[in-house]
Amino acid sequence: MMDIIKYPKKEDWGRLLDRPLQDTGTLDNIVLPVLADIKMNGDPAVRKYIRKFEGACPDNLMVTEDEIKEGVRNTYPELKNAIDRAYRNIESFHRAQYKGVKRITTAKGITCWQRSIAIEKVGIYVPGGSAPLFSTVLMLAIPANIAECNDIIICSPAGPDGKLHPAILYAAYISGVSKIFKIGGAQAIAAMAYGTETVPKVYKIFGPGNQYIMAAKQIVAMHDVAIDMPAGPSEVMVIADSDTPPEFAAVDLLSQAEHGPDSQVMLLTTHPEIIKRVSREVKRQLELLPRREIACKSLENSKMIVLSDDDQIMEMVNEYAPEHLIIATKNAEELAEKVINAGSVFIGIYTPESAGDYISGTNHTLPTNGYAKFYNGVNLDNYVKKITFQQITEEGILNSGNSIMIMAEAEKLDAHKNAAGLRLKYLRKEK
Repeated sequence: MMDIIKYPKKEDWGRLLDRPLQDTGTLDNIVLPVLADIKMNGDPAVRKYIRKFEGACPDNLMVTEDEIKEGVRNTYPELKNAIDRAYRNIESFHRAQYKGVKRITTAKGITCWQRSIAIEKVGIYVPGGSAPLFSTVLMLAIPANIAECNDIIICSPAGPDGKLHPAILYAAYISGVSKIFKIGGAQAIAAMAYGTETVPKVYKIFGPGNQYIMAAKQIVAMHDVAIDMPAGPSEVMVIADSDTPPEFAAVDLLSQAEHGPDSQVMLLTTHPEIIKRVSREVKRQLELLPRREIACKSLENSKMIVLSDDDQIMEMVNEYAPEHLIIATKNAEELAEKVINAGSVFIGIYTPESAGDYISGTNHTLPTNGYAKFYNGVNLDNYVKKITFQQITEEGILNSGNSIMIMAEAEKLDAHKNAAGLRLKYLRKEK
């Protein structure tokens, strides 16, 4: 079960907030040969690693139109309706992030502006092993479609029947995905990063996954392709007080603990009695979970911490920089104003983290492992490049050319100086 720590000294916070250790050296030793082989040998190497890591390899790596139609038919109506509702909310939230072109006159005769240009080819990895994450398709394909990326491809491991889960196919169908491939693991990341005879090379890869997926993404990001963000196991931090229903706090902790054995969940409070109540609820609810063994291992990495006041709580929150932060206190909105580092914040006792995973509209692809100190979660900007433009008139170069020359001369860059100087001579001669 979770460790309980009361009123820790400030000098002990670093140790308390450590994430579970990952042996990145071992990961890289496993993943690097896979990437190198696929880069060199393409489809045959992809098939080899599908057989090695996933079992039988499907005859066709790419999902056919008939398979997509079958998946749409086989997604039961209630799930279709829920997916459609999530689609509308996610689409609304991300479309609101779209920004038009705005031209700025920075000085007489100088106009600057910026345009958002879609990344032409994006790849999305969708985990499909112990839990087919069709919600990831919505979260990552919808903004790609809004941004008008030309090619949106998905890789996801096939099940024992050689097919993808129908809900993955339905979500892809309504989200405007171009092509879908039955490839999982590091071999999927390699295929999208380098391109094969079947899988097109993309310019940026999105999506969550296990430690091997994350290692592969970070390796290919060094030279070959961009990625959404470095990420690790899922995590949540819950702030509770005496008004927090203990069953709510417990289920919020377990909803992240069931993701994987290396997930981490944390409870912060200024009320020692809430620890006992939540602990009892965690034990009770844990017995009812089908993924109990996974959650149990996660809880071994997890902690309940009692602090002296709200200021200490928020200081610890911002130091930990959680992927998900649930503020389930009476003064939740007040505390939310003090958040500096977090992936996504859930305010009030009626806002479960699972709402953000599925239906509220915000993106659930978020920075973990403390990366929320300098990364944001996926949004529309992740799918575009910002290109700047400037245009200078005769008046503009006459007004600003001398300043260009002075600065270039100070940096001892004569050609830079001449680029402005020659234009000034030309205009003055004409006049």
